[in-house]
Amino acid sequence: MPAWVQTAYEEYAKRLPKSFQLSLVEVAAEKRKNVSVDTARKAEAERILARVGPTDTLVVLDETGKGLSTVEFAGQLKNWQEAGANPTFVIGGADGLDASCMQRANLRMNVSTFTLPHGMVRVMLAEQVYRAWSLLNNHPYHRA
Repeated sequence: MPAWVQTAYEEYAKRLPKSFQLSLVEVAAEKRKNVSVDTARKAEAERILARVGPTDTLVVLDETGKGLSTVEFAGQLKNWQEAGANPTFVIGGADGLDASCMQRANLRMNVSTFTLPHGMVRVMLAEQVYRAWSLLNNHPYHRA
């Protein structure tokens, strides 16, 4: 990822309190030399799902997923927090996600109707988690 992605992600992640921390896990993209798109997706899915715990709440970011407003997203995070859930967000690779990830997902969420670079989605998600936290805690960052 470009340096600006890491810098922006870290900026939002460091603003969160220790009780609401983000943890970034990168899974290597499949090399596409002499490999079909389906084969690459399946290999990536195996690596992704190997990192997801059996009780984790898997949230797949997908263009066909459910669009949530900031307030709805904050409510969802609050529900997960109260239930002791561990939401795990997955941003797919360049070729999208394999059906196995979609089937395992507890929620398919759409962050935009635009096609966005993966780094931008990472930053947007971190910002929205911070914004949701600020909304839930009456922090002045979120002004509705």
